[in-house]
Amino acid sequence: MVFILGLNFPESRLVKSALQSFYGVGPHHTQRLMAKLYIHDSARVGALADKQVLELTAELSNMTIENDLKRKVQDNIKRLRDMGAYRGRRHAMQMPVRGQRTRTQTATAGKLNRVERFG
Repeated sequence: MVFILGLNFPESRLVKSALQSFYGVGPHHTQRLMAKLYIHDSARVGALADKQVLELTAELSNMTIENDLKRKVQDNIKRLRDMGAYRGRRHAMQMPVRGQRTRTQTATAGKLNRVERFG
């Protein structure tokens, strides 16, 4: 098991999928991090040197990910609601925010547009 930023990963797991398991780190950020640290695309977590694991942890700790990012999204939505902006009102009513159709098919918006988003 390899310990990266508070999580244990099995040694057989790909570095790419291990990085993408963090909230806020997608394929593009993963590609950039791996290129910056000279890690091959098909590298496994167990094959990383201790120095690479430390560098990876340092890079991830400088990024806004996990709880910090979730809190930031919640604060942005709360700010829009308090301001009375159109988008904030749409969030409050649990309706589509970005101009989607409302005559039918609003079930997904009702699931996503809650006050405590992702929390």
